[in-house]
Amino acid sequence: MKAMRGRLFVMTGASGVGKGTVRAKVLERTRLFYSISMTTRSPRPGERHGVDYYFVDRSTFEALRKEDGFLEYAEYVGHLYGTPRAPVERALARGEDVLLEIEVQGALQVREKVPEAVLIFLLPPSLSELKRRLVYRGKDSPEKIAKRLAQAEWEIQNAHLFDYVVVNDVLEEAVADFLAILTAERRRTPRMAWALEKALERDPDLESELDEILRRDYGGTGH
Repeated sequence: MKAMRGRLFVMTGASGVGKGTVRAKVLERTRLFYSISMTTRSPRPGERHGVDYYFVDRSTFEALRKEDGFLEYAEYVGHLYGTPRAPVERALARGEDVLLEIEVQGALQVREKVPEAVLIFLLPPSLSELKRRLVYRGKDSPEKIAKRLAQAEWEIQNAHLFDYVVVNDVLEEAVADFLAILTAERRRTPRMAWALEKALERDPDLESELDEILRRDYGGTGH
């Protein structure tokens, strides 16, 4: 049977909601090709080029954009973010499921270009809790936090455009919910064609052994 094209999963949510933490836990527990995004923002402490993001300058980003080299791109709080198209297309063609962790604007672009993509929105328990996380993260000025919260409010108001919503209140519960979505999508009937085909197979040796037992015990074969 020809390998089925992979499934594209897109995770998004407000800044500070915990996308990276949930993503890391999910990748530990299931097989996915994680597509690394490109951004013009500077690395945060602990982030590595080619692992968390491809960190580039604006001119490099714009050059790839003009070549139609992005599956999606968006500007968020003054910085550009985008998903390089080629690695995603190669992984899907190999039959691998792909995970994108991108901003909300970019996720909605993916919905337009790849209608079958599965969009998952990660919610904070409340805007106040999101503000608490941003403050205690200690990486942004009060002005930038205010801008992030305003953006988050708009994003949450558009969460109804997504296929699934996961609330990141208790981390392990959010991860379990996310994994449940992946499993449900992977068990859709069209994607289980291999299992349906295999369920109709018969093993001649096993059938012969079982028929012999039926003849011995019941005088028949069960046919």
